[in-house]
Amino acid sequence: MAKTTTDHDEIRRWAESHGGKPAVVRSTHDEDGDKNRKTGVGLLRLMFPKARQSDHGELEEIDWNEFFQQFEDSKLALLYEEGSNFNKLIGRDTAEKREHGDHKAARH
Repeated sequence: MAKTTTDHDEIRRWAESHGGKPAVVRSTHDEDGDKNRKTGVGLLRLMFPKARQSDHGELEEIDWNEFFQQFEDSKLALLYEEGSNFNKLIGRDTAEKREHGDHKAARH
């Protein structure tokens, strides 16, 4: 069963226990390092370099501080399964609706 969390320690612990690293979609990342851009870091992902079926060509590893800054700025939550690499970054508003039974909830 999937769990949802916003706890940074829990997210980092889960990701690292599965070989995961914080990443951003390369095409959305600010190459100049301008942290003041409104777009922020870019589209966040957790990548799993040792997972056989993972394609990381479009991902760029970032540090956890950068990841969590954008995570908070974007008001995200992590939906994940404890025993697998399944994960999805979702809006906190979506997570709250799902916790109250609306399993089709999504950001538009």
